[in-house]
Amino acid sequence: MRLWILFFVMSCLPFSVFAELPLGQVPPLIELSGDQGGRINGESWSSSELKGMVFALFYADPDEADLNNAASEAIKAEDFDKEKFGSVAVINMAATWLPNFAIQMKLESKQQDYPNTVYVKDMDKILVQSWNLADHSNDVLIFDRQGKVVFSVDGQLNQAQIEEMLKSIRNNL
Repeated sequence: MRLWILFFVMSCLPFSVFAELPLGQVPPLIELSGDQGGRINGESWSSSELKGMVFALFYADPDEADLNNAASEAIKAEDFDKEKFGSVAVINMAATWLPNFAIQMKLESKQQDYPNTVYVKDMDKILVQSWNLADHSNDVLIFDRQGKVVFSVDGQLNQAQIEEMLKSIRNNL
């Protein structure tokens, strides 16, 4: 009977609760290039690049792209050393009805606002499938210098989570 109750409770929880990457682990290698996506300038991108510095990675559905602007602005306001900290925004291109050219224009505009951020397109939900990130959402991940996940939240971060995110960055620089 207890197992049935546990199953029922777990099935009622939103899927996004299970979309966070496990802390302390390096996620499986991802390569985005060609038809699967890559940088907005057309070059390929690999998750192996998430090593050597502390990285913030935002994985966003274009329809939810502004959901964590407060977290982005908090990072920008900290003005972390560019030699020790980097940021990546991966856009889940398959999660929206918006045409790709419109998203591309928006990303090019965002690149002007955040020139030190690497913008990447995921055309086929590769990170949803390989890293179990939430689809149609906005995930925020922090990686340490070894590429291990030290912070992972799906959805809009509240102020306490933003502070926790910043603390994770500071503690790993």
